[in-house]
Amino acid sequence: MKQDASVELFHYWNRLREGRPAPKRTEVEPAEIKSLLADTFILERDTRGEAVFRLAGTRLCAAYGRELKGFSFASLWRTRDQRLLKRILDTIFTENTVVVVSYDGISASNRSLAFELVILPLDSSNESARGLGLITACERAYWLGADPIIDANVTSVQVFDPSREPLALKSEHQIVLDDRSSDAALEHEVKIEEKAPSAIAKRVRHLLVLDGGRTE
Repeated sequence: MKQDASVELFHYWNRLREGRPAPKRTEVEPAEIKSLLADTFILERDTRGEAVFRLAGTRLCAAYGRELKGFSFASLWRTRDQRLLKRILDTIFTENTVVVVSYDGISASNRSLAFELVILPLDSSNESARGLGLITACERAYWLGADPIIDANVTSVQVFDPSREPLALKSEHQIVLDDRSSDAALEHEVKIEEKAPSAIAKRVRHLLVLDGGRTE
């Protein structure tokens, strides 16, 4: 978790939950994260079990050149990464994990820009599972918003223990995906040491790296 906006949203979410696995959806007050709203989104699991955008900020929609509401979240990534994203979302919705994804967004003109994505679980009671998220460009790009992002590939995934401070979480378990995690390693289990200090790390034993990484 390297971007200031990601850390700020985490702090807000962590304060709301007050030691619970996740805060209630109704406790989120947009006015309290006003500076982040343009890059913030809410995901909802639909009747098919697919995570779709329920809401998406204006700058985020501009970056992708379309209104994202109602679109499948996994569809933002290339096909080879979609299974990984669906597995990550399932972990967030069912186990209340906090996940940060680093990825490269590719524009219509074949420009590339690094992004950081954070997704935080919400307690939706008896409603469909939801998550609060934010996408931040890792550097400024004059073309972002004019040359839409049309493809993306995941470069790393981090699973965090939400009980720890985000600055300390930089050393938490990270899965780095590259060309080697392609056809030859279509599906392999993430190995977590038995003495991993974080309970959250132990809970991601079932998380698989599924055909992620770059293709040339």
